[in-house]
Amino acid sequence: MNPLGWTTSRPRVDNVYVPDNLRTRLVDAGVRLLESEGQGGLTIRAVTREAGVSHGAPRRYFPTLSALCAAVARVGLVDIGVALDRATQQSTSPQEALNAIADAYVDFAARRPAMFALIFRHDLLEGSGENLRLTSRPLFEALIAAVGAVAPENPQFTALRLWTSVHGIAALNSTHAFEPVTDLSAVTELTRRAVRDVIADATEPGT
Repeated sequence: MNPLGWTTSRPRVDNVYVPDNLRTRLVDAGVRLLESEGQGGLTIRAVTREAGVSHGAPRRYFPTLSALCAAVARVGLVDIGVALDRATQQSTSPQEALNAIADAYVDFAARRPAMFALIFRHDLLEGSGENLRLTSRPLFEALIAAVGAVAPENPQFTALRLWTSVHGIAALNSTHAFEPVTDLSAVTELTRRAVRDVIADATEPGT
């Protein structure tokens, strides 16, 4: 069950997920390399070596590094959707769901910083042919629905404000930028206050 519409399944190849499919093997290898070595380790040559295939094998699916990175980023978007859906399912109220969504977003960035960074490398991913909007747009639509359950007046704008606020916290935390000045408990408090302040502004009379 997925009431808010978060994406909850891994991308499929030709509408059928086949574990031994070459494209799937290459993407899975790319995900492993990204997570273990960072974006600098994500090259077509490294992926072919990790997948155990010839150097020319990826050409049919990924003629450029941008195309490969976009396919890997799509996996990350789906995984974010799974994390947000899980957070929502465990919540008992709309307000609690928003807090859980924000916490899950920050947590994903902290646990998988390289994937989180790649997802938003629009300069690298644009023109890849992967059409990531088909995967990313439903995530934002689901956030709008979650926000609308708490602040029904102009939920799209409120969701955009909430996303930008929480994304800033997630991005800074994923690069350990907070560590010299504060600890993890402060990051959690910042996230909760971001949600509270955005929703308070949206529900205040006259706004």
